[in-house]
Amino acid sequence: MSQRLLLVHAHPDDETIGSGATMAKYVASGAQVTLVTCTLGDEGEILLPDLAHLAADQADDLASHRYEELGLAMKELGVTDWRILGGRGAYRDSGMMGTEPNNRLDTFWQADLLDASRHLVAIIREVKPQVLVTYDDFGGYGHPDHIKAHRVATYAMALAQAQSFAPELGSPWEVSKVYWTAFPISIIRAGMEMLKSMGDETEFAAQDVDDMNFACPDEYVTTAVHADEFADQKMAAMRAHATQINTEEGFFALSNNLGSQVMGTEYFRLVKGQVAGPVDELGRETDLFAGVTDA
Repeated sequence: MSQRLLLVHAHPDDETIGSGATMAKYVASGAQVTLVTCTLGDEGEILLPDLAHLAADQADDLASHRYEELGLAMKELGVTDWRILGGRGAYRDSGMMGTEPNNRLDTFWQADLLDASRHLVAIIREVKPQVLVTYDDFGGYGHPDHIKAHRVATYAMALAQAQSFAPELGSPWEVSKVYWTAFPISIIRAGMEMLKSMGDETEFAAQDVDDMNFACPDEYVTTAVHADEFADQKMAAMRAHATQINTEEGFFALSNNLGSQVMGTEYFRLVKGQVAGPVDELGRETDLFAGVTDA
């Protein structure tokens, strides 16, 4: 069976943080891995002082640089099919809810849901993925672009399988399994304890894990992709997103120091399809394609 995986993420770097090792693992296994990034992160904070002039309130050209970073990250992961929803510049990063950038009419958050979904329908019908990965309905942590990516992915999947919808976009296709990315609360708690044991006294390390809105209750996690051998590739891809990720600080520093112990396993919630073996010691399936029979 030809395995085809489609991932829908909001900004460059989201794909690597949540699913980088998984992407590298399936590429290495011979699967077709396609990444769709919905915006280029125009409003992102810039960690590199030399590039501060690219910020939205200055040259406003961070998107071009993050596009290049995304390309470098995909090279590290081995992903050759990566696309920007609607093409470069189609949708601007929306910024956080309640901020002035969020009110701009050219943002992804303000985009018409049907118009945005049509772009993804065309990709789904072209690629014909059996498995699709995106965020939960809260977008993981409430960012408008993450929420919108979830909505677009969900609507596009429904439209893509409808016989009567937009035949000019290709033949209907139904995705067999759908996953939401997940960060189990037990894993985050263990990581925070490791940080503290390493002497990290930053504000980040002092946070209460129960107050982290992106932490997923363990009982919701259905799937764990164990990809320790691809942790180094994931870390290299993270370093490629240099304007956004500093692997020397916070949780990323822990990842940098412990490598596969932290970054080699990625977690998901199955929301369409059936959990299938093989499973790990916690009863979580370990293969996104488990039980898939569609060619």
